[in-house]
Amino acid sequence: MPKSHGSDIDALIQLLAKLPGLGPRSARRSTLQLLKKRDSVMVPLAHALMNVADKVQICEVCSNIDTHNPCHVCEDVRRDRTTICVVEDVSDLWALDRSETFRGQYHVLGGTLSALDGIGPDDLTVDSLIERVRGGEIEEVILALNATVDGQTTSHYLAEKLEEFDVKVTALAHGVPVGGELDYLDDGTLAAALRARGSVSS
Repeated sequence: MPKSHGSDIDALIQLLAKLPGLGPRSARRSTLQLLKKRDSVMVPLAHALMNVADKVQICEVCSNIDTHNPCHVCEDVRRDRTTICVVEDVSDLWALDRSETFRGQYHVLGGTLSALDGIGPDDLTVDSLIERVRGGEIEEVILALNATVDGQTTSHYLAEKLEEFDVKVTALAHGVPVGGELDYLDDGTLAAALRARGSVSS
């Protein structure tokens, strides 16, 4: 079968196809659009990618991904320093912050406990969360984990670990469906879930 494009373009298509939501067909369409808009989109995109690739870091405080360390969220002096919202992944942090409802601090666990996948507490940022709470400034910890079996298991585990501290432990409530993932929820649903959070029983 004859090739309609060169190997360099084919390599770009294959790389784009690895992105979430882009299969081979979508990757081909995206590549074609980039090629057609080389000066206005493709070249600036390439520069932006290289710039971020050189600067991207994991925040030493909350494990967010940013080009600054500490990240922009942790450096923001306008945020409430007495509340931490614990999330599973960076995408969840971005989703919640996009709702502009929560103005406290965040903590990214890097996943959830899963016996099936062999993920235990040492594989997550549980220890650094405990250290942040031990500092004494935190008054409330919001467990904003996905409403999955592993998410609920992790929430109960964290609630038990936090029992020794004088902090209020709450969780997202109404608006988050069982099995739902935060990154796929709309801003209004996320805002309602944050406002309706309740205490977590261990």
